[in-house]
Amino acid sequence: MTKHAYSVSLPTIWPGVRAEAQFIKTKEPTLATFVQNNILLEENILSSLSRILSNKLASTEVPSKSLHGVFMTVYQAAPRLEESAQRDLVSAMQNDPAAHDFITPFLFFKGYHALQAYRLAHYLWQQGRQHFAVHLQNRISEQFGVDIHPAAVIGHGVMMDHATGIVIGETAVVENDVLLWHGVTLGSKSLTGGDRHPKIRKGAQLGAGSSILGAIEVGADARVAAGSVVLDDVPAGVTVAGIPAKIVSKT
Repeated sequence: MTKHAYSVSLPTIWPGVRAEAQFIKTKEPTLATFVQNNILLEENILSSLSRILSNKLASTEVPSKSLHGVFMTVYQAAPRLEESAQRDLVSAMQNDPAAHDFITPFLFFKGYHALQAYRLAHYLWQQGRQHFAVHLQNRISEQFGVDIHPAAVIGHGVMMDHATGIVIGETAVVENDVLLWHGVTLGSKSLTGGDRHPKIRKGAQLGAGSSILGAIEVGADARVAAGSVVLDDVPAGVTVAGIPAKIVSKT
């Protein structure tokens, strides 16, 4: 599933995005104002994301100006989110054949936008602002078709390809470098509280339409085939497929 090995220095990503924006401004005049306002007038990747996400998630009751202020406050308090945003972009370049440059996923891929918006909601949830975090969860679901509970824990270098229909529950954990395709569900088998969602370990790949249900573990570098329903732990490094999913190959 991986496109190719791709190595880049994180500090070069934002200058690269700006250079690509300048190219688009010249090549595609219809988008000139769009890239000027969202990238070229912004100081860094976080201020640009704040502009993009606040515009996309705004509503009549909570306008973009209000969201932008909150998002900038979060980014100032949690600068580590810059590395997550950068590593998520690198993952898109590594794994998505449709990502030919950084600016394409940065401006246009809703999986990337949903993930960065979740990171803002997750920070707010941790700071005790649960109602605002759930408001953002609702707006992310409405705008991007991706429903991630703000209490879920998601690492960096994550790619959500196409992303439509992805659902990630409250107690789910997704470690670094996990790849998720559209329609993935990390759900529960229980109506009671407590730890009830899957733990997806580093480097795992979850195929389109797969459902991983319950407080189970998908091991590091494991693969879940498209359309599978996983009800039990998956060992590291194997591929599972079917309903219910069974091991079909081992590395």
